[in-house]
Amino acid sequence: MPSSLYRAGQWHIHSGIQELEGGVARYHHIAESRNARISTEITGYTVSALLELFERTSMTTYYDAAVRAGDLLVKAWDSRCSAMPFEWSDDGELPEYHSYFFDNGIIARGLLRLWSASHQQDYLDVAVQCGESMRRDFVNERDIHPILALPGKAPLARDARWSRSSDCYQLKAALAWRDLYEVTGDSRFETEFERALARALRTHSAFFDHEPQRQRIMDRLHAYGYFLEAILAVADRPEVRQALEEGIEREATHLRAIRDEFERSDVNGQLLRVRLWADAQGAVPLNQEQAAEEAAWAAAYQMETDDPRLDGGFNFGRRNGVLSNYSNPVSTAFCLQALSLWEDYQQGVPLADRRTLI
Repeated sequence: MPSSLYRAGQWHIHSGIQELEGGVARYHHIAESRNARISTEITGYTVSALLELFERTSMTTYYDAAVRAGDLLVKAWDSRCSAMPFEWSDDGELPEYHSYFFDNGIIARGLLRLWSASHQQDYLDVAVQCGESMRRDFVNERDIHPILALPGKAPLARDARWSRSSDCYQLKAALAWRDLYEVTGDSRFETEFERALARALRTHSAFFDHEPQRQRIMDRLHAYGYFLEAILAVADRPEVRQALEEGIEREATHLRAIRDEFERSDVNGQLLRVRLWADAQGAVPLNQEQAAEEAAWAAAYQMETDDPRLDGGFNFGRRNGVLSNYSNPVSTAFCLQALSLWEDYQQGVPLADRRTLI
């Protein structure tokens, strides 16, 4: 087992980023030595990451932690308004009560993976409920509402931030519809995925035109990586292969242009995963030199310290040479999977199915 994988796994289990109730904090403030609030989206990502660790190591502690996270997501579903809140607290007190389209998709995919491993019906039921909420509450005639205010489900006003817009990155969340269709046979899920795919393919090339500030391009690279990850699901289509080839080049060029000023560790992990799976599917040949660079850049963010709250986790990023104040579960999940896939590729091991994408 690569030491980076083992140490990242131990961070997930022993750092306290997963709290006693099973939920996972959005990130850990390093200087203040405290967690941010529990995020249902990040808990969904962590379900997938823990199952990735379990499948690679057979260590049941990872499976048990994934079950605790899945159980928290089942508990978090608000049956009163049929919605998944974007945060959770034990006492129910939240500063904002919203539901995000993107979060629902990530949660549904994590729960589907856990259902496949456990065959526990609650996980499938909540995954379907999330998918139905995405279709029923967020889809409109023009696009997808990114955020709804609960309990009334009124759309929040959009602004220039990518996370408060409806753009190509939402396609990764829409993957949940495709996955749900494969499990349930409900063609309405497939129809909504195809609509989201068509919209994303029409608009993705202009995604960076909406950001005039140079350093914020890095945050958009993170979001654009979601789009590239999502189209791996249909990489057998000629128009998708072209978008993958163009998109990988666009992502790599922007990354190399601005990483000395601001770099996110997860962007390296995302791009490396897309490269490896696109090559494995025969869609885009691997640029081994650039892949090796991205693997090294991602690995450099894994923290090494005597502090168990930090050791093995990945730092969020670096701005003008200074590391961030955040130990980040999504950065850790993306980078541990990317580096594991890179190790598989180098060892000649066939890559796992792209459906295991965290």
